[in-house]
Amino acid sequence: MKHSLRLVSLGAAALLAASTMTTALVVNSAEAATATSGISRRAASPRGDLSEPHKKDIAMQLVSSAENSSLDWRAQYKYIEDIADGRGYTAGIIGFCSGTGDLLDLVELYTQRVPGNVLAKYLPALRSVNGSASHDGLDPDFTNDWKTAAADPQFTEAQDDERDRVYFNPAVNQAKADGLGALGQFIYYDALVMHGSGGLGSIRATAMAQASTPAQGGDEATYLNAFLDARVAEMKTEPAHSETSRVDTEQRVFLNNRNFNLDPPLNWHVYGEAYSISA
Repeated sequence: MKHSLRLVSLGAAALLAASTMTTALVVNSAEAATATSGISRRAASPRGDLSEPHKKDIAMQLVSSAENSSLDWRAQYKYIEDIADGRGYTAGIIGFCSGTGDLLDLVELYTQRVPGNVLAKYLPALRSVNGSASHDGLDPDFTNDWKTAAADPQFTEAQDDERDRVYFNPAVNQAKADGLGALGQFIYYDALVMHGSGGLGSIRATAMAQASTPAQGGDEATYLNAFLDARVAEMKTEPAHSETSRVDTEQRVFLNNRNFNLDPPLNWHVYGEAYSISA
C-alpha cells in the first residue's frame, strides 16, 4: 500500500514551475554531453551508471520501499487507490495521479499504442478531473479496469516508458552532467519522483549555493550532503512530507558509507521498516 506521505511529482504546481526552468534540467543524452563538455574527466565519467539494468532495478526497489513498503516494484503496475492526498487516484509503478496530469498522459500514450483499450473510455473524465481530487466519470469501474489493463504487456511497457521519460531519464542525465555517480543519480531521481522537476531544480539550486558539484570541481560527498539537507528542508515545508526517513535512514546511510557507486549489499530503513538488497 502506498504511504499517505507520498508527494506525487509533476503536479500542477510542479508543471508550472518546470515551465520556467527548461534550462535547469538536462533531458536527453545530447544535452548531457553538451553540459559536461569542458569539465573534468571525473565529472564527465562519473562512478556508476544508474541506467545500467541491474543498477536501475536497484533504484526501482529503493523507490518502491518508500512508496509501496515493498521491494517488488513490478507488482505495482496494477496498484491503484485514492490515498486522500488531494490528488485523486494514485496508480502504477511510480504513482501516476488522476489529479496531476501524469496518469492522463499515460492513458493517452497507451491509447495511441492500443486504440480501444479498456482505459480509453475514461480519457474525457481524466481530462475533466485533472487538477482536482474528483473521481467524476471514473467511478465505479475505473479501478477494476486499471487492474485489467495491468495484465496487458503493452500497458506495463507504457508505464515503464512514461516513468523513464518524465522521471528517470531527466534525473539521471542531470546528475551525470553534475558529475555524480550512481548514488547521486538515484538521489536526484528520488527527489524528482517526490517533488517534480521544479522541486528538483529548487533543491539543486539551494545545494549549489552551499557546495560545488563535482562537475564544478567540488567534493561529491560534500555536495550530496548539501543536496540532502536542502531536500529535507523542502520535505518539512509541508506536513505530508515531514517524515524524512527515505533520506535520513536510506540515502544518507549510503552516502555516509561513501557508496557512490550504489553497490550492494545495501541495508536501509524506511518508515521504521528494514530492507536489504544482497546482490
